[in-house]
Amino acid sequence: MLFRFGLVCALYTPSLVLAAPPKEFAYQVKEEVLPPRGWIKHSKPSHDHNIVLRIGLPQPNFNVLEKHLYEVSDPEHERYGQHLSKSEVEALVAPLPESLDSVNQWLSTFGFKDDEIVRSPAEDWVMLTIPVSLAEKMLDTTYHVWKHIESGDYLVRTTSYSLPSNLHSHIDLIQPTTMFGRFKEQRSTIVWDDGAELVDTVSEIQPTIVDKITGVAVNATCNTTITVSCLKQLYNAVGYTPSADPKNTIGITGYLEQYANIADLQLFFADQRPDALGSSFEFHSVNGGINSQNISEAGAEANLDVQFAFGISHPIPGAFYSTAGRPPFDPDVRTPTNTNEPYADWLDFMVTQENPPRTISTSYGDDEQTVPKSYAIRVCNSFAQLGARGVSVLFSSGDFGVGDGDSDPATQKCFTNDGRNVTRFIPVFPSSCPFVTSVGGTTGIPEVAVSRFFSGGGFSDYFDRPAYQKHEVQKYLDALPKGTYKGLFNENGRGFPDVAAQSDRYRIFLSGRPILIGGTSASSPAFAGLVAMLNDARIKAKKNCLGFLNPLLYSRGVSGLNDITVGHNSGCGTIGFNATKGWDPVTGLGTPNFEELRKIVTQ
Repeated sequence: MLFRFGLVCALYTPSLVLAAPPKEFAYQVKEEVLPPRGWIKHSKPSHDHNIVLRIGLPQPNFNVLEKHLYEVSDPEHERYGQHLSKSEVEALVAPLPESLDSVNQWLSTFGFKDDEIVRSPAEDWVMLTIPVSLAEKMLDTTYHVWKHIESGDYLVRTTSYSLPSNLHSHIDLIQPTTMFGRFKEQRSTIVWDDGAELVDTVSEIQPTIVDKITGVAVNATCNTTITVSCLKQLYNAVGYTPSADPKNTIGITGYLEQYANIADLQLFFADQRPDALGSSFEFHSVNGGINSQNISEAGAEANLDVQFAFGISHPIPGAFYSTAGRPPFDPDVRTPTNTNEPYADWLDFMVTQENPPRTISTSYGDDEQTVPKSYAIRVCNSFAQLGARGVSVLFSSGDFGVGDGDSDPATQKCFTNDGRNVTRFIPVFPSSCPFVTSVGGTTGIPEVAVSRFFSGGGFSDYFDRPAYQKHEVQKYLDALPKGTYKGLFNENGRGFPDVAAQSDRYRIFLSGRPILIGGTSASSPAFAGLVAMLNDARIKAKKNCLGFLNPLLYSRGVSGLNDITVGHNSGCGTIGFNATKGWDPVTGLGTPNFEELRKIVTQ
């Protein structure tokens, strides 16, 4: 079934402007950033280039929502699993009436009518599709087309904007303005023939090897090629059969014109899950996202995500969300282009759903410092809304170690964009958000931190360390030699990743042929598939789905995870952090032992 959702906004014409803003409230700068490193001003956008202006109103009761979130997510709390409804969450993030009135009055001075304004269900977001020339008047700013030197991407942005002084307490943020994030998928590196022949079929009749740490026996081929069978063996999930309960679904997000190909999925099922042949996923179009089934347009990232998430969790119902749009703007094309970040559109869609998937995996992210802190906080808070409603949200932690994956001080590119241009580790957002579960990468048997690329990990510069991980993370920091990487990271920040899974040499089908592929964009959907199976076990035990995972993982869940103690995550001219006993900013708390976790979550 095809679902469509989009911002149906009337294109606003300047001729409808009825009045100027009130004179009694002078404009004052609301947000200002320095020109970001790596970007240069290219040109002025056409005056009729349209943008979707997103106005975020304050959520004065978010602290109450956060309290609910932690209570229903804490296995030691009497309310564990008693998730909130959509309407209960919306009531907790709604702005105050005086904020609504003040913003409405301001918009009316520019001639906007109610039917020209799109509002979120809680009315904490206001969306307007307007020409950039009108946005400049409303925000007392000047937009430019900015070019990213390395990639050639373009964005329409400004480095500051202003609002009437009386609105500063009634508006948290407005975007797209100062956000220069490029929202790139975590690197999925296609591994072609590297000396070992890639066979057309996978044979299950192979010698086994035993992981000396976990004692699990695994097919010997899993050291060179990861399949669904490998992951089930390695993570102790062999023999568990989930059911197709519609109350338990698993969702995969797709962006940047990544299309999940059904023909490739059937080839994958024939190769690795013959019992799933003929099954597929429910497609959801977000903001005009399309479902191209042209085999030449099959996306490596999308195929990897759906094939392993749904291959592991079959027959649990699967869903794929295709969100239209790429953030860059082509200054040579006059066609109006949406220059918003597409995951904002996906979040707009998801929080409106009465029954969102119980587990969602995303393999995309930005360098945290390229996302304005005000915007990062609001996006993070939206993930908290999903968690409070019983949704487990997982993100890959990235593939560039502590920043750029480069251990050479002479060539590293980890510089702050605050005008100082000093070397500093670069955390990844949304993995750095404390309300999501960040998944790092491992490789080999026995498992070690992945080394062909490096598992993203470190400490947020935006978000303080949440209570659920303070003990484990502090143990790691206390064990570091005094002065290690002093000034390169925030010792009080939220540590990530939370967990890990195999992340390299996954066997998928792309455009009709088998290939090997790697990245933490593989580990997140793999872990998510096992989470969906844990939800199935809870439903069978007459319990609610897990929801926000981290309070569980850092408490009872630790005993259901395989600690990874070998490896590191190079970057920013250093070898990065080391994997060690307990939590570490390379592989988190470790990889899953499904059977042990099943016992923990159903007891």
